[in-house]
Amino acid sequence: MSPAELFLHSDAALREVVDQLDPADFSAPVPPEWSQHESPTLRDILGRHVYDEAWIPDVIAGRAAADGDPFADADLLGDDPIGAYDALNAAATAAVRNGDIADTFRFTYGDYPAAEGFAHLATYRAFQAYSIAKHFGIPFHLSPELVDGFTEHVTPHADEWRQWGVFPPAIDPPADADDETRLLCTLGFWIR
Repeated sequence: MSPAELFLHSDAALREVVDQLDPADFSAPVPPEWSQHESPTLRDILGRHVYDEAWIPDVIAGRAAADGDPFADADLLGDDPIGAYDALNAAATAAVRNGDIADTFRFTYGDYPAAEGFAHLATYRAFQAYSIAKHFGIPFHLSPELVDGFTEHVTPHADEWRQWGVFPPAIDPPADADDETRLLCTLGFWIR
């Protein structure tokens, strides 16, 4: 699986979870480590994902927020947050599938080769999908394709990225762990 395909699978996984959210839960608190807000809610997290999706076409074209941020003060959630997310997710998917990808992705935290940049973007999406689903009781599993893609493109960097705060400490997997559980334990995300 290519890094771009890993992103597409991860982006689809997050959309699968977002589409199952109950708008009645938007004001529900979420773990503070999910956000830089003092008391984040599910709506805050969805807002962050909408913002992130809005940026994908620009990021993969090599542009950065330092060039100007047209989304900084925009109300991207509007009256239909899930619909807004779905529309921006579709635009991001189309941009990646178009294949016009810059050699370097310029994130606010640094510049990275496109392959690694896609791994960063995929990691954020897939593990937020898993975490949100677990927190709100939404049935969800990482697909075998995602497990294989993360094993190939992300686990080799797990210890390095853990030092940056991307991953929590690794967890010892249960003796009968399947591939998904072993991956989640390696990256510190497994929840019983």
